[in-house]
Amino acid sequence: MIPADIATGVQSGSASRRAPTQFPFGHLTADAGAGADPVLVEIVQGSLASVEMEVETAIGRTSRSPMIRDAHDFRAGIHDRLLRKLTGRSYSALVHPIARDFPIEEMREGDVFFHNDVYRSEGGIGHLPDLCVTVPVFAGPEGERRVVAFVQAFGHHDDIGGAVPGSMPSNATSVFEEGLMVPPIRLWDAGVPNRAALSIMTRNSRMPESLAADLDAECSACLMGARRLGELFDRYGVETVESCFDAIIDRTTTTYRREILSKIPVGTWTWEDYAEHDGVDDPQLHTQRITLTRTSADDKDGERLILDFGGTSPQAKGPINHCGDYSDGVFLKKWLAPILRNLADTPERMAELDVNEGIVPLIEMRFPPPGTLLTPVFPAPTNARTFVILRLLGVLAGVVAKAVDGRMPADQETIRYTGVYGEDLEGRPYLMREVLGGGSGGRYYADGEDTIHVVPDSRNLPTEFTEARFPFRVESLGLAMDSGGAGQFRGGLGYEKQIRMLKDAHFMSIADRSILACWGVKGGLAGKPFQVTVDPGGPNEREVDALADAEPIKAGELVRIRTTGGGGWGNPLERDPELVVRDVVWRKVSPQAALADYGVVLTGSLDDDSLGYDASATASERASRPEPTEAFFDRGPGYAQLAAGAAAADVDWL
Repeated sequence: MIPADIATGVQSGSASRRAPTQFPFGHLTADAGAGADPVLVEIVQGSLASVEMEVETAIGRTSRSPMIRDAHDFRAGIHDRLLRKLTGRSYSALVHPIARDFPIEEMREGDVFFHNDVYRSEGGIGHLPDLCVTVPVFAGPEGERRVVAFVQAFGHHDDIGGAVPGSMPSNATSVFEEGLMVPPIRLWDAGVPNRAALSIMTRNSRMPESLAADLDAECSACLMGARRLGELFDRYGVETVESCFDAIIDRTTTTYRREILSKIPVGTWTWEDYAEHDGVDDPQLHTQRITLTRTSADDKDGERLILDFGGTSPQAKGPINHCGDYSDGVFLKKWLAPILRNLADTPERMAELDVNEGIVPLIEMRFPPPGTLLTPVFPAPTNARTFVILRLLGVLAGVVAKAVDGRMPADQETIRYTGVYGEDLEGRPYLMREVLGGGSGGRYYADGEDTIHVVPDSRNLPTEFTEARFPFRVESLGLAMDSGGAGQFRGGLGYEKQIRMLKDAHFMSIADRSILACWGVKGGLAGKPFQVTVDPGGPNEREVDALADAEPIKAGELVRIRTTGGGGWGNPLERDPELVVRDVVWRKVSPQAALADYGVVLTGSLDDDSLGYDASATASERASRPEPTEAFFDRGPGYAQLAAGAAAADVDWL
């Protein structure tokens, strides 16, 4: 008989799964790494980064699916035996569910553990297509070898079953519709693959060959990484390396306290933002709220940031929920912490700051009771949880912006899934899915970046590859003019991609920000929202919902995809007119927007390279404009559609 706690997703030993499994933050050595040789610490930290990159390179070169091999939608991570994340180049999943279900002392060399069960992942897995493999690292003298670390990889796979191709049904009302759930299992036992488990997983996938090849690539790469990491322990000794691990973590804690927390004054601020739809109910404001408290150095519980998510909306009927409150929110802490790096003294310093387990003691999270977007109750669907966790990045940026007088970037929304599926020209089934980025927000010192991807190193699919493999032609791929929010520092631009189908197919989209735009800050304007148009300018022109599973597309029809632009920073009437002229020349801003958004009166022509501006007319035009709104944030015109005509929320003023 299956224990009730496993059958329902409730954790063992608690009346409610809201009593989190305890994984206390601790140290490996008595002095917490204080005695580690600083030179050796640098060597060990560089070795960890090298192993992590080698694992990711191996996965990218040996996997099969476009999502893993070409789009690079996967991550690796290295963790110590206390389950602390040591590497900081990117986020990763958690080892916690493996250590919870499999005693570390019973693990053997060659073991590979697997899971994708959202409700049994301690918050490290957000939706079922994210498959995670974990390999323990062994070191020590013969006869006394023991687990000293873990190498892990997780990635977004093409299909793991469920109601629709791609395992992301936009109108799902239960996790059971989203695909095959696998709680933590031992997928390889001392080097021997569990063929039965692999057969079950591939049998449930519409793309079994790709799934099998990807899993083999990930398992093999992590096993290779475990060997590499074991060599590090063999070279320097377990105690020496573990002392370096403690030093790496402690250095991150100290650095963030000194360079980041010091920039936020003691106090409390509140802000909120919204997902706009859940695929089931009509579009509405699904609230995610953060009340940020920065405690003082003499606080009895220490100097830290308290993130209180009270005021977050009830869990949605559709699949935009995220299980954030497991393990005291340790995954969410590491997911959100990169936003804080924007407070670094320079962009160069920002790029140097890793996010590893060292940030965990500096952030306290307070979650609302069960039944909200961040505390969903099993079996609430979660496949589009990106709408919530991406929005939370922006909510944290916004609430910190209120605390530091806007010295944070405006908003960005840099991930959405689009794709087509059907039968190719030879009658074989195919699924093409792509993660397209968008523009990042303007900053107090610079414009936003164009077409960035929130998953580091991920990218759009190469045209040469997609045209050779799938029955469509990419007619154009470029920047979406005017998509970046106007500002003293303009928001980055999103993509504009046009594909023409060569055979009847179905179009899919899992996207947000089609009504609510990326917000601007401190006078900057919101960017343009996401939009998909079929047959633009033709007799059958129509808009496709941002959440769509099977929009029929006829052979010969054109699909135009425009992704979001980042929000602007600062009053656009204070932007240097020379920069506006440059943007028009670069086709990032249209001549019409130069006047309407920036008040710049252009002269000359783009055709003969004589474009310029009339300084006197521009000054007069700008002087004639009304004073900007006092709201600290601009949400764009779509907000009023869902807020009963309101131009701004109560929390949008300082």
